[in-house]
Amino acid sequence: MGYKLIACDLDETLLNDQHHVGKRNVEAIQRARKEYGVKFVPATGRGFMQIQPELKELQLYDLPEEYVISFNGGALTENKGNRLIEFKGLEFEKMKQIFEAGLNFDVCIHVYTPEHLYVFNLSESERQRLLEQRLEVIYPEENSVDFLKDTPISKILYQNTDVPYLMSLEDGLKPITDGCCAVSYSSNRYMEFNALGVDKGQGLIDLADKLSIAIEDTIAVGDNYNDMAMLKVAGLAVAANNAVDEVKAACDYTTKANNNEGVVAELIEKFIFNEI
Repeated sequence: MGYKLIACDLDETLLNDQHHVGKRNVEAIQRARKEYGVKFVPATGRGFMQIQPELKELQLYDLPEEYVISFNGGALTENKGNRLIEFKGLEFEKMKQIFEAGLNFDVCIHVYTPEHLYVFNLSESERQRLLEQRLEVIYPEENSVDFLKDTPISKILYQNTDVPYLMSLEDGLKPITDGCCAVSYSSNRYMEFNALGVDKGQGLIDLADKLSIAIEDTIAVGDNYNDMAMLKVAGLAVAANNAVDEVKAACDYTTKANNNEGVVAELIEKFIFNEI
């Protein structure tokens, strides 16, 4: 089997703890592209505008016929000009309900539009993380999202480093989310809300179909719960060594390397180059 596309999570998978792409990963990705014709596609919960620094590190910035799956599958874009190919957003009123419920919880709240990230109730741990990620963030003065009423909404999320606390909120939110929202968890700190039917797996299926690549010829790699959908549909599922146990159990292979050591380089060396 010749793999033709790698869909890769960013945070805690491709990126090291300093939120950069390691040299070993870049070299392996570029060799796979140039010598084997393998497409490398970031598949992230972040928005496509929030990963422009990473695309530059990957040497994929503003390139035609190179792609990003963002917002957990809510958007497909071509890197050239950040051209939007597909968008599956969340209804404003639903986002507003989730936002207003979150004001009663111990959470920082992110609201994503296609181009911007708005953050409310900023926690100290999230302040530091956003600085390290080099993200452009807008901090509204009031805890209201009414100013976004006529703006497309990509997703909303809650942040707290206590993941069991976040998970404990899910049942109480079901009157809001049931039948209209996909709920997932990521980065050991986020509870994410997308439109129903949106996940990285469907994003991978949609992109592979557009590129006429058989899903069996794709590799997915990740570390956390919001990666599970794409790991289940890809031809080969790979877990980072630092992945949560449920992800490792769902995968065909777990790397020896963690996100600081070259998860992506290892899987490319093994499954594309057949060197290890």
